[in-house]
Amino acid sequence: MGEERRSQDTGNSGEKKLAIFQGEARIGEVMQGIQAIQLKPEDFSSPVALQMALSRIYDAVLKVLETGPKKRYIAEVRFTDSIGNNVVFAVDLGESPPPFSRDKVKARIMVEIYEED
Repeated sequence: MGEERRSQDTGNSGEKKLAIFQGEARIGEVMQGIQAIQLKPEDFSSPVALQMALSRIYDAVLKVLETGPKKRYIAEVRFTDSIGNNVVFAVDLGESPPPFSRDKVKARIMVEIYEED
């Protein structure tokens, strides 16, 4: 899953490094606005911190429900980086269903590293 290829480009914009990773993506739906709901490690530091986090989540869910159910499609992308760390991030695919027949697909992640002028 973490296959990597590197190349170098010394064109007009200077030297660049390019890394291409192979991974997997899982396609799913989320309600718009729900991405604001996040639990952080400090939310579990005490019972009071957890209660405050649950209140924050409750308020966010109510706000989403007040605006009406509007779904967005996302891809949860997973790959292994150059030193073996698992990397997970999301890509917003919009409001229309993506043109895939399955909910698990392949992903190619391209990282270009360069200096800004």
